[in-house]
Amino acid sequence: MKRLRLLRELQTRGTIRAVAEALNYSPSAVSQQLSLLEQETDTQLLRKAGRGVALTAAGEVLAAEAEQLLAGLERAEANLHRARDEVRGTIRIAVFQSAFLALAPPALRALRAQHPKLRLEIVQWEPGEALRETSARGVDLVIAEEYPGHSRSYLPGLDRVPLVNDPIFLALPPEGAGDVRFDAATTIDELAQLPWVMEPSGTATRDWGEQACRAASFEPEVRYETSDLQAHERLIATGNAAGFLPGLVHAGSDVRLLELPGAPHRSVFSSARASQEAHPALAAVREALAAAAAAHTFPLRTPTPPSPGRS
Repeated sequence: MKRLRLLRELQTRGTIRAVAEALNYSPSAVSQQLSLLEQETDTQLLRKAGRGVALTAAGEVLAAEAEQLLAGLERAEANLHRARDEVRGTIRIAVFQSAFLALAPPALRALRAQHPKLRLEIVQWEPGEALRETSARGVDLVIAEEYPGHSRSYLPGLDRVPLVNDPIFLALPPEGAGDVRFDAATTIDELAQLPWVMEPSGTATRDWGEQACRAASFEPEVRYETSDLQAHERLIATGNAAGFLPGLVHAGSDVRLLELPGAPHRSVFSSARASQEAHPALAAVREALAAAAAAHTFPLRTPTPPSPGRS
């Protein structure tokens, strides 16, 4: 099974080096184990591809079978845990920043009290990468998000459970903190000549933000780029930029939050391998996260008044 997993990892990750890094092996050890697998099966499973290797047709077939075997082992493990009187084990979670800050602490506190023998390990990852890592068995559960019109890829073998609809606000500096034009602005189109903070180009969040501005008939002047939404809030709170902030991000500063047309929201969800869905530890974690999301207090929306000439 160990060698079959390495073959499956190579199919998923693409290079021997990536497999070695993911599983804390040396590349030579991975190559050695795969060579041994070829000897055991008396079949060529790998072929040269440029400076690396790729799976042969037989290798692809065996890797697909390996995935089914690995999923079967996970289902067996989940059923064994269901026969126990207490929830225990280790669950590895990947989560994006704002959900980490808003949802993880209360969920961890509840789980610590309810299931003291359950161990949780959490790493912060960008949602797309985290979903791929969950599919590849690098982690057990991912908390991810989707912005309107920007769906995440559905990966085979992963389920998807809605967690919370997180409202997205137009965020402006508090009055007197920056350019006086910020103080007068009440709609997105009045910010056409002012600086913005957004996530880096190529992200779904950036694309959504730019489209929101273009729908208001202007191209945003993005002076500040960072994937850290706490930094977005800080830049806005100190009068340096306008931006878009989801409700999970807002930490109670004096940033002015205005309702956007259509009241958009990002969908926050959890995703895990379907072969683990019956695992009681995973179910306990999802229950705690859902409770934390339900208890979260979102900031009140300030309706955006219609601009002159609008009905």
